[in-house]
Amino acid sequence: DGLVERQGMQPGLRKPHFNYALTAEAEQLFPKAYSTLFNQLLSVLKQRLGPKELETILGEVAHSLASGQIALENETLENRAEKALATLESMGGAPVLKNEGDKLLIRSVTSCPFDASVSQHPEVCRLAEVFLAEVTGLKIKEHCQKGDAPKSTFEIVEDK
Repeated sequence: DGLVERQGMQPGLRKPHFNYALTAEAEQLFPKAYSTLFNQLLSVLKQRLGPKELETILGEVAHSLASGQIALENETLENRAEKALATLESMGGAPVLKNEGDKLLIRSVTSCPFDASVSQHPEVCRLAEVFLAEVTGLKIKEHCQKGDAPKSTFEIVEDK
């Protein structure tokens, strides 16, 4: 019916596993009033505030969201990365942890959990970057694909 499409593949032990995602048409079938409200709020804030003030507010939101989920300092890098994955999954994302060369990446398999906002407000990726840094206690750098079909990519750089 054109509601689901294959988007990528992950190697498995016995055979590859295919990843599937809802098409843009299917996404519209699910009510998402929260994204409309959030997008309008960001639009008003952008009209009233300068870029630095908006970034400060988004940082405060990220810190508030992360409270109670912060990794312990003695946790391994892998445990901290897994905590970030679990957090993004709880927000509706489908992230995976990838080693690409000397980089450790958290990458969305299908779509970004913030895709309804990122296409209109790319600064939301910065909010997600700060949020993941707070949750993991690590330095995170976003390399998200913005636009009509956003995909999130966050690089775990080093300890804060």
